[in-house]
Amino acid sequence: MKSIKNTQLYQLTYTFFLETIREPEVLFWGILFPVLISIGLGLAFTQTSESKFHIMIVEKNQTELDSLLNIYATHNLKNEKEQFTWKIENKITGNTEFGFTRSDWKSAIVSLKRGESELIVTDSVGTVQYHFDPLNSQAQLAYMKLSALIKSPASTVDTGQNQINPLTLKGVRYIDFLIPGILSMGVMSSILWGLSYTIIERRSQKLLRRMVATPMRKSDFLIGMMFVRILMNVVEALILIVFAWLLFGIHIQGNIGALVVLFLAGNIAFTGLAVLISTRTAKTEVGTGWINAVQMPMMILSGIFFSYHHFPEWSIKVIKVLPLTALTDGVRSIFNEGAGWMEIITPSIALSAFGVVCFIVGMKLFKWF
Repeated sequence: MKSIKNTQLYQLTYTFFLETIREPEVLFWGILFPVLISIGLGLAFTQTSESKFHIMIVEKNQTELDSLLNIYATHNLKNEKEQFTWKIENKITGNTEFGFTRSDWKSAIVSLKRGESELIVTDSVGTVQYHFDPLNSQAQLAYMKLSALIKSPASTVDTGQNQINPLTLKGVRYIDFLIPGILSMGVMSSILWGLSYTIIERRSQKLLRRMVATPMRKSDFLIGMMFVRILMNVVEALILIVFAWLLFGIHIQGNIGALVVLFLAGNIAFTGLAVLISTRTAKTEVGTGWINAVQMPMMILSGIFFSYHHFPEWSIKVIKVLPLTALTDGVRSIFNEGAGWMEIITPSIALSAFGVVCFIVGMKLFKWF
């Protein structure tokens, strides 16, 4: 009877195992990289016991604003010009911090559309009024915490009856915040996987070696793939927009021409980045790791599913530099704020320049076999 070590299955399994552990790139992207991601996200989301909410206060006159702020006068209120901070300490459930900002109604609505704040609070004849999207879970949480504290027995001020005014304006709903983010994320994912992974896979199968032997300009090969991917993104974006319009009643409030230019600039940025990622990698496992390393942080940080203003202040300046953030903020401003050409010039130029530079560098470093 044959021993297990002499069987074909054992020998093949042992050989494949040795091939795998001898590839440091595969070990890094398959084992170490997920651990690093979990550590980073764990430190970001589990090490703090403080919830932060940004509240916009719309004042009709100074007296009414003062009467509203007097509610918090005995609760560690810090006044810095137009901004006020109220911190509540709780060792069991964690600390809560409310940041209040004086504003007019129009600016407050824009702040909600951008995800910079959760609530709009007004004060009318002693009645505290809350304005927010009732379908937004973060806004609901902010309302419940703030209203409970204002009605708390510790408050010495009779605030009267609280009043909820649901905001159902186009552009204020969570779905209005989400769809532009999904559109931008679709551009990034489609290009990184459709372009980078395709190039890496063809290199691993030795197909690029055969193609480079033909009378073909190398740049034409890459540009042709880029054009096809951009065309597919246009079709996918149109389907998503029509679907969102029919199902959720979403409308593009800004300039459609500006949206087209910004959309193309975003495609240029990510096609250039995709070429740069795929310059030298010949293993699909390593290529998958590189794509995830680029894509996952931007998916989390760039405000696709929730506002990046919830991250620490020091990180927001870095987050705004990311190409996905620039594309998402621009698309969202056109969809929800009625932005036009002037608002998208800077992000469009920045995205296009980023893509061109990445493409040029990628062409210099590109390995065909």
